[in-house]
Amino acid sequence: MPRFVRRSTALRHRDFRLLLSGLLVSVSGSMMQSAAILWHVYDITHDPLALGAVGFVRIIPIIGFSMISGVVADSFDRRKLMLAAQGGMALCAVALALLATANVRSVWPIYLVAALSSAFGAFDLPARQALVPSLVPIEDLSNAFSLNATMFQIGSIVGPASSGILISHFGLPWAYWINALSFFAIIAALLAMTARPVIAPEHRPSLSLSAAIEGLRFVLRTPLIFSSMLLDFFATFFSSATALLPIYARDILHVGATGYGWLYAAQAVGALVTGLLLSLTSTLRREGPVLLISVFIYGVATILFGFSRMFWFSFVALAIGGAADTVSMVIRNTIRQLNTPDHLRGRTVAINMIFFMGGPQLGEMEAGVVASWFGAPISVISGGVCCILALVGVTWKWPFLWKYDESAQISALHS
Repeated sequence: MPRFVRRSTALRHRDFRLLLSGLLVSVSGSMMQSAAILWHVYDITHDPLALGAVGFVRIIPIIGFSMISGVVADSFDRRKLMLAAQGGMALCAVALALLATANVRSVWPIYLVAALSSAFGAFDLPARQALVPSLVPIEDLSNAFSLNATMFQIGSIVGPASSGILISHFGLPWAYWINALSFFAIIAALLAMTARPVIAPEHRPSLSLSAAIEGLRFVLRTPLIFSSMLLDFFATFFSSATALLPIYARDILHVGATGYGWLYAAQAVGALVTGLLLSLTSTLRREGPVLLISVFIYGVATILFGFSRMFWFSFVALAIGGAADTVSMVIRNTIRQLNTPDHLRGRTVAINMIFFMGGPQLGEMEAGVVASWFGAPISVISGGVCCILALVGVTWKWPFLWKYDESAQISALHS
């Protein structure tokens, strides 16, 4: 057995391996589509505000459905819920492919389908993350999320890089069609699973506002979870440069669609290397300082990217940011899962979805607005500075984040 598999303890569990392999293909397709949408919109409008609006229309369904989607994930079979959501996103990919094939020159249909796909995603993510602790034991949970981060970053490299090549050589519709096909991989993996985790009847919530509020109340009353969510929101809100990458590729670095694909994948390259290293470690040490330092590095990397006028330097800066963000993500996911009862996992993930998806998506709108006023470089540089200022504020408000130690918490849970 390869050393990587021996050290990656979560891979010993068959159903988790199925989920991971299916998601790898599906995420690659989804990231291909995400890159294609931004290129598509900028090709039609050449407007930074139009690029920022992509993030805005994606976050509206997430905010609107997040509370109810968490309750649904805690009430129904999470595997079946994923099947339904993945099927819906596949249909949205087909709709985008048809729009591109017909050469529709209006952005509103693109916004509409992007919002609909995001709505399906709002139900998929709580079910998916809440399912993971049912597939691996608690001692393998950190490793499972490290592997999940690694899988996501591989998809985030393959998808955008392939998107750039496809757009450049074969045309935009191919990126959407291939994404539509990629959903069959995760659907097949979910159908092949043998585990059927069942939520105990006494913990199964009713589909009601009070059940949704119960999840929100839990997060607000658990300072460790809430502060780590808030840290992620502010960091990604200010330091999200993804929406402006078409401007950098076309107008600043002059690298075209292929270069754009690699810029979009750059954060994932750094994140992949980091994720692989984390996957070889059963658990981190002194997670609190590591979390805060990684957010600081993320902000600095964003500033460096904003100043860059060379493709290779821009790529490296984005890769460093991706590496730092992966460390932060793994620690935050583990904090949330270790401190959340199983019957509240779906609702907690759904609330977290507002923070970790709302940050970058609303940040895209903020970046687009600032870029339209002052230019893309000022937008990116100021965002990195604000990310560091937000880190200082969160650390001052919740100093216990610096002292967090996961190994001590796991020992307490087993005692």
